[in-house]
Amino acid sequence: MLIPKEFGGLGASAVEASRMLRAISSRAPSLGIVCTMHNFSVSTLVEWAIFGEEYGQLLLSGLAENAMYVASGFAEGRSGARPLDMTMRARRAPGGGWLVSGKKKPCTLTHSMDFLSCGLIAETEPGVWRRAVGLIPADAEGIERRPFWKTEILAGAESDEVILTDAHVPDDFVFVVDDTDALNPVEITGYIWFQLALSSTYLGVVSALVERVLESEKGNAQERAQLVIQWENQATALDGLAYALQAREDHQRLLSRALSTRYAAQSVIEHLAMRSVELLGGMSFMSTPEHTYRMCACRAMAFHPPGRMFALDALDEFARGGELDVS
Repeated sequence: MLIPKEFGGLGASAVEASRMLRAISSRAPSLGIVCTMHNFSVSTLVEWAIFGEEYGQLLLSGLAENAMYVASGFAEGRSGARPLDMTMRARRAPGGGWLVSGKKKPCTLTHSMDFLSCGLIAETEPGVWRRAVGLIPADAEGIERRPFWKTEILAGAESDEVILTDAHVPDDFVFVVDDTDALNPVEITGYIWFQLALSSTYLGVVSALVERVLESEKGNAQERAQLVIQWENQATALDGLAYALQAREDHQRLLSRALSTRYAAQSVIEHLAMRSVELLGGMSFMSTPEHTYRMCACRAMAFHPPGRMFALDALDEFARGGELDVS
């Protein structure tokens, strides 16, 4: 969807992608999560290609031509960890390439992926470690998959554990970030894409509950209209963020806007889910698994990085004239 047409993709805009994610998630929440993680990963690769990585362009063409799935293994499910605190390591392999070791859990598309995209720390020379983005072939020797996701909520996203033990990766499949602690433009754009895709997906998940309230005519006209107003307000905000992303506005300010939009959406989605289920009634809660499923699925938005308190601290610093540090 997001791969440019010149590389064989559909060349969807950010606005189109956001709306498609909302539509998909309104019918299939797990598929929406899969699409979010895949497209976020692909958008990062697109940025590498735009910034002149020739092999990245060839890679995108291969992904599009073969309709390959790309799993996302960037942030890790460790309480209190910063979003870019990576535990996966890459070191030079004898004879060329890289040897990558570490664990990713949860890792969406664990069993269906063609590639695992991941953040890692690469030893570019003895004792020198730098941030990097890796693309690991799913059939690389040294990859193991283990069950991890135990809840039925969003189980279709295949978010299990991937373990790499000296998995060999070609040189061109590891993109080393510039020697700096700050996020570079590619990483920032990927961060923005993630907030947009994530918010679009969960707004789609909750839209089905709002739809059920309208269909059932539960509550009164004012209560139903309030649900629609709040949902439409967030959809409009996401469209605005997507248009700004297409226009390639200032990275720092756009990242601030993306985070603000995400957490505003997160609060509204929580409210819409709870209020919709309340209006649908207790008998619906007890007898309609879809309603309770979607209510729980909406709550999972809070568990995606960056955590709300961490992001709010960063936004506060930025609003008072400092740097926006979400690394």
